[in-house]
Amino acid sequence: MRPALRPRVFVLFIGDIFFFLFSLWLSLMVRLSFSVGHLALPSQALFGEHLVPFSLLSVVWVGVFFIAGLYEARAVALGRRSLSGTLLTAQIVNVTIAALFFFFIAVFGIEPKTLLFIYLAVSFLFILFWRAILFPLFGLARGERMIVVGEGIDVDELVHALEVRGARSVPQLRPGETPALAERVAALALTEETRFIVADWHDARVAAAFPALYNLLARGIRFLDTSALYEEVFGRVSLDTLDERWLARSTSRAMHLLYDPLKRVADIVLAIVGGIISLIFYPFIIFAIKMDDHGPIFVRLDRVGKNGAVFPLLKFRSMTGNDNAAYGKSGTTTLRVTRVGHFLRKSRLDELPQFWNLLRGEVSSVGPRPESPALVALYEKEIPYYGVRHFIKPGLTGWAQLYHDNHPHHGAAVAATREKLSYDLYYLEHRSLMLDVVITLKTIKKLLMRSGA
Repeated sequence: MRPALRPRVFVLFIGDIFFFLFSLWLSLMVRLSFSVGHLALPSQALFGEHLVPFSLLSVVWVGVFFIAGLYEARAVALGRRSLSGTLLTAQIVNVTIAALFFFFIAVFGIEPKTLLFIYLAVSFLFILFWRAILFPLFGLARGERMIVVGEGIDVDELVHALEVRGARSVPQLRPGETPALAERVAALALTEETRFIVADWHDARVAAAFPALYNLLARGIRFLDTSALYEEVFGRVSLDTLDERWLARSTSRAMHLLYDPLKRVADIVLAIVGGIISLIFYPFIIFAIKMDDHGPIFVRLDRVGKNGAVFPLLKFRSMTGNDNAAYGKSGTTTLRVTRVGHFLRKSRLDELPQFWNLLRGEVSSVGPRPESPALVALYEKEIPYYGVRHFIKPGLTGWAQLYHDNHPHHGAAVAATREKLSYDLYYLEHRSLMLDVVITLKTIKKLLMRSGA
């Protein structure tokens, strides 16, 4: 994320942690007061006894909030009724996790059964109070005063999104329609009490006008790049501004000394644990596939991986055959999804064998969706810079898999794939362990909701 909107999530996170722990102290006070029959404050020793396990649980609870979408941009604008429903569900899950935690891990010497019920009510009320009443007072929930300088489809789309999110007018100055651009920007910025000027630096007319405007920095006005803000708002890269400079900067930024080794270790651990657990489902899936049409159990699909290397992706068979995406002139498959295959795809159980691809290092836990060699050859001809997505390993899940709603199935789709590429390149530019954790948590949420196919 860029600095323009990042404080919202950070402040929400800090506030949630504070009210998690404050609710613990208040719950202890309520529990103790009921026990002695009068108002009594918990001692430092009593609070400290509960602080360590509840602090550990707070880390998990924040993860539940991520899964529930309470740190997404839309959560800032949720109405109180929608917020209260989402928050109550998340806190019920959190308290259930806490109950299981204290039941199975009895090393802390406490069994807070009644306390957890009190904590559920207290924490729900105070976190709702924090998010619905206190947080808006910081001014971070409201849209910033901005002026956008630029034109084009992506810039227009950005202006519309900013107006929707900020619930206020966002002035847009188009270089082709605005004479004396620098003077007009300066005058409008001062009269509108602007905080941000968002400019399309790729437009030579805009870049030429701005050297005279940097004295506005002394008035507290900050400058943002339209492409950078576009990425933050939409979670994807503007392909219209893509060039060799962006590629050089983004691919070198992705070369971290510790990131790749740490991610590989995490992939191995996930592959071993997930692969062993998945074996429980194998007999049932094999039986269902055989009973359905007596065909093969597994399919090996050729896919393009890191640096263009082709590898066999393993899946449970969910279609009537395997054409390996060689669709021919029609551009679509002639196969159909089987009855069992519908369930396997909906539940993602057809992808369980991919844990072995993960263990072998052919895929990673998070990355772009792997495509077939035939489709890659087509897309590299039709879509500029498509091959850049192979700079990193494909993934079991990824940013585009979460946010691109128009993914092509069983056929070639150049326009939809071009849009999907913008999400893949966003991940390439911003990938980090934290982003991988966020993607993983959101994938868990999506699986629990059984959304998509």
